[in-house]
Amino acid sequence: MMHLVMILIALLVAWGIRCQSFQDSGDWSQRWQQALGLFMFPPVLLLTTAIAVLAMGPQGQMVYWWEGWLSYGLVSGFLVVALVLLLGLSWQAWRSIKQVRTYTQIEVKGKPSRLLKSMYPFVAQIGFWKPELVVSQGLLQLLTNDHLEAVLIHEQAHFHYRDTFWFFGLGWLRRLTCWLPQTEALWQELLVLRELRADRWAAEQVDSLLLAEALLTVVSTPTVQPELAAAFGDLALRDRLTERIDALLTEAPSTNSTDGWAWTWLLLSLLPLAMIPFHS
Repeated sequence: MMHLVMILIALLVAWGIRCQSFQDSGDWSQRWQQALGLFMFPPVLLLTTAIAVLAMGPQGQMVYWWEGWLSYGLVSGFLVVALVLLLGLSWQAWRSIKQVRTYTQIEVKGKPSRLLKSMYPFVAQIGFWKPELVVSQGLLQLLTNDHLEAVLIHEQAHFHYRDTFWFFGLGWLRRLTCWLPQTEALWQELLVLRELRADRWAAEQVDSLLLAEALLTVVSTPTVQPELAAAFGDLALRDRLTERIDALLTEAPSTNSTDGWAWTWLLLSLLPLAMIPFHS
């Protein structure tokens, strides 16, 4: 019954981890590490457990012959669903990128951009590892030169951190484990922390007051697919607007969110793979 026990333990641990409360205010670095860990540990644990059981195969020391095939079928189904979701999300992303590449290519303050012929004040990085900057006619007409420069530097921060690439993967995990507790709450927390990080990065190069004023102006940006695009004034984050404004107007020291200890959970989530050599 080892395979079924592994699956059950993984499910219980994933569910229990997601039932933990998380801090949605305070130090940015601690919030980022906590939210990222709570968000990623359960799905990665479930995936590695499924891969481990699949690699072990349906044969082994089972009480009943059908238990091996039952566990094998469960993990196979889970991995098929994961693959289908990944392919579907990739297809949507490819279509979005293909559409963006039909837009007229221009330069905005020396930065290669794609022009969206819309009067909505829209600006976003869209793509994977090397996303393209998309700006709308409405944004160019609405913002002053100084405000526009602040917004473009914010978008450059998304490029610097490769946010569109990493959030594509996080978005896949979100869809895969939407049935786990707090999936949507943690996802929204990561989205706002992503914007806070970009705001902080930009505020080191331009006046934070200009950035705050631009944010208030561009907050009407329509919602875009967050797994592929990092939009400056995404309407979906409007409820967290005050938090972003306060963060911009309150000087805070920059902290590093990539401390080694914070990634210990990743090694723990890979433990099921260590069971493969001991299978008989």
